[in-house]
Amino acid sequence: NLSAALGERLRLLGLHDFPCGLGSWNKSRFTARTSSPRSWTGLGEDPAGQEEALPLGEESPGALMELLSDQHSPWALPPDCGPQDQHLREMAVLTPELIRGSSVFQFFKSLRIVGKEVEEVDKGLLQLEQLEELILSTNHISRITSANLPRTLKVLELCCNAVADLQDLCTQPPPELQHLGLGYNRLCSHSQDKYLTADFWPNLVSLDLSFNNFTDLLGLVSQLATLQKLRILVLRGNPLTLIPTYRGFLVDSLPKLSVLDDIHVGSEERQKFLGLAGQPELVRSEARVVVSVGEIKGVPDPSALQQLEDGSKFPVITYSYCVMYEF
Repeated sequence: NLSAALGERLRLLGLHDFPCGLGSWNKSRFTARTSSPRSWTGLGEDPAGQEEALPLGEESPGALMELLSDQHSPWALPPDCGPQDQHLREMAVLTPELIRGSSVFQFFKSLRIVGKEVEEVDKGLLQLEQLEELILSTNHISRITSANLPRTLKVLELCCNAVADLQDLCTQPPPELQHLGLGYNRLCSHSQDKYLTADFWPNLVSLDLSFNNFTDLLGLVSQLATLQKLRILVLRGNPLTLIPTYRGFLVDSLPKLSVLDDIHVGSEERQKFLGLAGQPELVRSEARVVVSVGEIKGVPDPSALQQLEDGSKFPVITYSYCVMYEF
């Protein structure tokens, strides 16, 4: 589950191991803090005389911070870590008492767990009370329960999972969510359109539904039209994008849309398709695909076969070929 993946992430950060946390390498500094009015109160401070007062075997805060920032250091962060991870480690050097136990969860505003084979978003995520961004791409999530999501969430990215049903996600969705990423999942039109409305996502600005199985353009647009704050929409990779009038119908149906399939919607394009939304009969549930074959090897050319003369005793050989296209 997600809690286990988060625990592993914290373990890799080593917030309680050298050069972070409390230990023999900085013991006197924090012992002195409790008995002296002169103490460290936050990141970036450097009290005078701190270097000279260090007992043998201890390291200065500057030296410990250098071990974290030097990319050649054995304690350098892995490449997939971000600024937030670096900030947590700096806090673990300068103010380690602030991130003891569950208090460390209060400093998370963004959480990125990508490609860790997560299957379940459990209620342990609720410990991250300040979380605004949750990236869970390339995992094995098929259903997600909104009751396990922090109410502060503004960005939820679930790209490349196995989500086929949005019902549990829409039971108590985060009210301030601005971006919902559902690309490369298993959503289809007839059962999931109803969950893509302002009743569930009143503040949604960006929606990614790319590479799913949406086929009903008219039905989907009728639901998306309720999202008054929607400005960015991605639908490419769905069967409905093969409909000839797809882009024009969407541009005219959603007048507040600024970007469709990563292409800016300009005033000229909007004027070009003006009125198309009022002609639903032009939106046909069919598509035309033109396939051009450039070169085929290993197949006899029928035109090269010599015509048999009338009355010939030689048998006639017929070649049949089957070509299949998978979409």
